Amino acid sequence: MPTVPATSAAHPTGRSRPYRTARLAGRSLAYCATLVPVALFALVTAPLGGAGAAVARWRALRSGLLGMPPSATPGRRTGPVAVLGHALLSLLLGAVALLPLGVELLTVLRGVLYGVVDPGPYTHSWGGPTRAGAWLAHFLVGLPLSAAGLAALIGIAAVHQRLTRSLDGEPRPRWLIPTALLMALAGALLFVAWTRQI
Repeated sequence: MPTVPATSAAHPTGRSRPYRTARLAGRSLAYCATLVPVALFALVTAPLGGAGAAVARWRALRSGLLGMPPSATPGRRTGPVAVLGHALLSLLLGAVALLPLGVELLTVLRGVLYGVVDPGPYTHSWGGPTRAGAWLAHFLVGLPLSAAGLAALIGIAAVHQRLTRSLDGEPRPRWLIPTALLMALAGALLFVAWTRQI
């Protein structure tokens, strides 16, 4: 009887787990970056008869950016009240996503490009007094922060796409809206703590 070679990290598509994780993180980053503008646009257009177009945009983002399968009930009509509620939740999650998106931007500017954006002197910098030491220290500190930011973006995108599925009539788990509201509260508390430099 022939044996099948074991591939612990292999996937039916032939992609490795790190590749799939990196791809999911990139897609989630792009998806979360669109939440605020799409939600604001929906808040303006849904009361003026644009509820269907708003739902179509969220479906397109969900399938296009996250690679999720299209809705099982694509022709279902969603009322403007449900779309406005979804837009408000999307706006909250989009505001929360600004925090990890900011972390990713800072990782690039103050980690990867540290020696370019900060001309020195590096006497009191982490890893100083040399430019190379300060650059390396800031880069290494940025790596776990960047990983945590990407994990947060994956979580935010996962919660939002579940909310979007409910627009198509799929059952919404009871934990979904409380989780979205708790994420918004945690993001607000983190933002206040950051502004107060705790």
